Amino acid sequence: MPSLFSAEEFVSTLLKLGMTHVVWVPDSDFGPWESALQASRLKLVRVCREGEAWPLAAGLYLGGASPLILMQTTGLFESGDALRNVLFDLGLPLLAVVGARNWLAADSSTPISKDTARKFAQPILQAWGVNFTLIESPEQKPRLADHFRACQSSAEAGIVLLAEGTG
Repeated sequence: MPSLFSAEEFVSTLLKLGMTHVVWVPDSDFGPWESALQASRLKLVRVCREGEAWPLAAGLYLGGASPLILMQTTGLFESGDALRNVLFDLGLPLLAVVGARNWLAADSSTPISKDTARKFAQPILQAWGVNFTLIESPEQKPRLADHFRACQSSAEAGIVLLAEGTG
């Protein structure tokens, strides 16, 4: 299933929120957004590992930019220490969209739906105390802008878990 957002919707939302950069490791759902991201005034910054995204976004933020981090849940897990350092030790109000891998897999008997990335995503964010919201359906798409505006207003970090997979 394609992402809940079209590339154009996503880019438009980021621009309305004042984002200047997208720091990412594209996954199968976000990868198709690359052309729209590149065609926009957003600066697209690719990293090799998700653990590099948090400090790179931190540097951009400290330099006056408004970066968004874009990764998949498995990358979120891999980057936990960098997230902890940047969000909590440094207290930076970075924003991220995390593709919730296989979230929409409807049939629990298929191997893809047994992917533990879904099982651990919310509990890990709750344990870290990160302000997050989940978007699972097209009707919930306004949550992305609403959540990020609230985080920007309160100068706190925020994550949007964006459901991916077949649904």
